[in-house]
Amino acid sequence: MAAKKRASATASGSNAGAGPPAPRTPGWIATRVALGAMALAAIAFAVQGGEYGTTDLLSLRGQIAEQTAIVDSLEKRVAELVAYKKAVETDPVVQERIAREEFGMVKPGEVLYRFADGDSKEP
Repeated sequence: MAAKKRASATASGSNAGAGPPAPRTPGWIATRVALGAMALAAIAFAVQGGEYGTTDLLSLRGQIAEQTAIVDSLEKRVAELVAYKKAVETDPVVQERIAREEFGMVKPGEVLYRFADGDSKEP
């Protein structure tokens, strides 16, 4: 059976007339190397080249992460300020503290003591 397969393979022309392989000349090798180099260059350009390459994509992702962190911290600060504003408008304890600290106000019957630094020249 193996003899039939070999006979049919030679009869069908798979090896018929092929002869010895072509010699590998320096020009043939240079052509192969040039084609390989062009293929690598095309792949490198597809990955890295153009207006938005891989490094641009990675740097933009880093910038997005930084800006997202900044936005999150600012949103937190805004929420804190909104809560403080509400407390100033509605909480009498906070209002009293601000009046005492910022404006030096005292309740009737209290005495306010102010301590000056030894370096200050105020009377």
